[in-house]
Amino acid sequence: MQPLYVTPPWQLASVIDHSQRLLYSFEHWTGNPLLNLTGTDAAMAQALFEAPFVLIAHGTEPDPIFNYANRRALEQWQLDWETFTQMPSRRTAEAMRQVERDRLLAQAAQQGYVANFTAVRITPAGQRFRIEDGILWNVIDATGQFWGQAAIYSRWIALD
Repeated sequence: MQPLYVTPPWQLASVIDHSQRLLYSFEHWTGNPLLNLTGTDAAMAQALFEAPFVLIAHGTEPDPIFNYANRRALEQWQLDWETFTQMPSRRTAEAMRQVERDRLLAQAAQQGYVANFTAVRITPAGQRFRIEDGILWNVIDATGQFWGQAAIYSRWIALD
């Protein structure tokens, strides 16, 4: 596998800003912090990237493109940062699972977040796994502007 990134993503200004939105919006919807962090925005972005759970996010495009993946996500999906952040998020679900995925995204869009979801996903290499106890939420900033959706999970089961 290629290196996960050339420049550490948490050092990019756009990722530092997006990390703040991820942290803010998770706590906004759930009432709980994603991580208990203090320090500079850059230090919090690095801590989020190095977190012990998988964290992924996509934007607001008609066919949403991933715009964030932490280290655990890049390792699980077996992709580098550049490749992952150019991939449509729909590619993580097999064709037969698209209706389920669309329903979950719509539910989060309407409610703000969905907790304890279970879903089957597939890596570009064809490895299937089931996410257990995931949380999906709308990414917003402090003004309420919608930036996309994000998901975290710590448990998954390999299916292949």
